[in-house]
Amino acid sequence: MGPVIATIDLRGSDLDGLDLGSIVPRAPFDVDAATAVVAPLIAEVAERGAEALAEYSARFDQVVPESFRVPVAMIEQAVADLDPALRSAIETSISRRRAVAAVEAGERDAGVEVAPGARVSQRLIPVNRVGLYVPGGLAPLSSSVVMNVVPAQVAGVGRIAVASPPQKDFGGWPHPVVLAVCGLLGVEEVYAVGGAQAIAMFAHGVDGVCPKVDLVTGPGNIYVVAAKRLLRGRIGIDAEAGPTEIAVLADETAEPGFVAADLISQAEHDPLAGAVLITTSLDLAERVRGELAARVPQARHAERIAAALSGGQSAIVLVDDLDAAVAVADAYAAEHLEIQTADPGAVAARITNAGAIFLGPHSPVSLGDYVAGSTHVLPTAGCACHSSGLGVRSFLKAVHVIDYDAPALAAVAGAIVTFAEAEELPAHGAAVAARFEIAQPVTAPDSSSEPAEERR
Repeated sequence: MGPVIATIDLRGSDLDGLDLGSIVPRAPFDVDAATAVVAPLIAEVAERGAEALAEYSARFDQVVPESFRVPVAMIEQAVADLDPALRSAIETSISRRRAVAAVEAGERDAGVEVAPGARVSQRLIPVNRVGLYVPGGLAPLSSSVVMNVVPAQVAGVGRIAVASPPQKDFGGWPHPVVLAVCGLLGVEEVYAVGGAQAIAMFAHGVDGVCPKVDLVTGPGNIYVVAAKRLLRGRIGIDAEAGPTEIAVLADETAEPGFVAADLISQAEHDPLAGAVLITTSLDLAERVRGELAARVPQARHAERIAAALSGGQSAIVLVDDLDAAVAVADAYAAEHLEIQTADPGAVAARITNAGAIFLGPHSPVSLGDYVAGSTHVLPTAGCACHSSGLGVRSFLKAVHVIDYDAPALAAVAGAIVTFAEAEELPAHGAAVAARFEIAQPVTAPDSSSEPAEERR
């Protein structure tokens, strides 16, 4: 028997009177509670360094690697051992992600002359050193290496380090495919460190093991997220990623088998993964239920998928029309939003909140996970209403460069003094006025006893 996925029927409802953001619930993800567990661990890594890393590796990963930094020879061997078909798939992923990243980078140095002699320009400067985290829990996400490293490289980051949990089945080293992808990308600084302790290592640095980084990116479990929250400020972070989620916005033209397969694909990640169908068609909803019942028991990770689909974070949402469907989708702000309607492009143009949008029957989320060229590190938990996915700009700092000549400053000097006086910061105005005071010549001191200021 397949999973029992909930139904939320909004047909006939006045959506303007509803809090649509809470209509479709999400899985519980209490980062605050996790911080209490993570805080002592972070303090231990900061104080005791490699000794603490070894203790936590033994406790959480049941193995301690021979060295926390993976030898380059191990990475090279992982590349050599890659199955040719897998290597080809990885190289396709890298090349397409790099092509899209080149567009994301845009113009690095742009400026405007706001008045004659008054120019403000913007420089986009890459972060000096980044630490990229690659999970290794229920699935070794080697694709995350591509999604983190490629935009960092295109941004021009000079020093890139990758951390991934040591695997007991692979002699205490990260998963060999993770190592191989690092090798194909030319990343030689790789650490066999997982979880919150990896984030602590990156944030504080560990003597003799890993220098401190400036920015940490990449997804992870709730303890990784908690560590990123606690250490934000000491380091930059990309986001606090929660469980993955997919929403499919579909009408009666959608193929039920495609919709069901795509819901299953994201439910495969985690029992807390969210899978939501928003549809105007009761017939489609019932046919998707039938497809789920038939497909889930046949899946390799059937138990995990069934738990996700029958959890409170997954549902089929019935609505009256596409206007209502768009409203629900925007309120939900899905990490991944598929649009399978008669005119998906027109519907997509109306969406304002989504991590990534996949159009039509032949653009499934799985495409974006691997070889579309787009990023798959995306905002979760409704954060797509204010945040973007990981891209080249995530690794760039915007710095304004101000260049005024004397006439240009003189033209606005009065405005600056006026503004400064209004804020009761007169020295701000005085700093400008000082540049236009006529300096009097200073005579050589004589033998008289009058004060120096009176001799000017």
